[in-house]
Amino acid sequence: MRRLVDGLQGAFQVSIRRACRVLQFQKSSYFYRSRRLSQAALSKRIREIAETRVRYGYRRIHVLLQREGWRVNHKRVYRLYVEEGLQIRNERPKRKVAAKVRSDRKAPSAPNEVWAMDFLSDQLFDGRKIRILTIVDAFSKLSPAIDVRFRYTGADVVTTLDRVAGLYGVPQTIRVDNGPEFVSRALDLWAYQHGVVLDFSRPGKPTDNSFVEAFNGKVRAECIDQNWFLSLADARLKCEAFRHEYNGERPHSSIGHKTPSEFIRSIGAPSQPMGP
Repeated sequence: MRRLVDGLQGAFQVSIRRACRVLQFQKSSYFYRSRRLSQAALSKRIREIAETRVRYGYRRIHVLLQREGWRVNHKRVYRLYVEEGLQIRNERPKRKVAAKVRSDRKAPSAPNEVWAMDFLSDQLFDGRKIRILTIVDAFSKLSPAIDVRFRYTGADVVTTLDRVAGLYGVPQTIRVDNGPEFVSRALDLWAYQHGVVLDFSRPGKPTDNSFVEAFNGKVRAECIDQNWFLSLADARLKCEAFRHEYNGERPHSSIGHKTPSEFIRSIGAPSQPMGP
């Protein structure tokens, strides 16, 4: 409206007061200047976070901003997030399949009660295949391991479990699928010796191990798809860096936007891990 007033004033050489009267526009509104502070710095910081954490939505970005000391509510973050064109577009369609949770399973109520374990596959820049073993605690969402190798056997799975059990303790149950590494004698013997129950998914029912399926989606979207792996050592380094970020920096909506490490400390869990 201010532009219309200016245009009318310039075209007919009339006063601002008369131009406002003709347009039925309050003169006080014409002279009003917003006192709102510039949002440029906040918009810049939102874009910086979105560029480094490409799969974060505005709610998770809002949590990170609050940690950094920004006094801003989620509505303003959302507005600036949209203005910057940072909305996540999920190109993969969601499956519209009704899944029923097995009735004999109860939701975990403490850390180390239920772990979930699975594999991801990828390749190095030269085309060599790699396999990635992922492990996540179903209650605290903490990941004890993201382990990368060229190939995996049941004995290799046991080696990884021995390593992380020394840091995080031994779980009561591990949910796995029916892959050859998980039905091996080596893993069966390890589970028997440590009093661990191996809870196998039903064939063709990935929703039986939904915790690790969801975790694998984050690993692929936020780590694997964002990096070139130049060597096995490079893949291990980048996956481990992501695991540390996931455990110690990434807010998780299902545990009150805390990180898994913060959540474990907040409940005073006796089996608190020794490291991130």
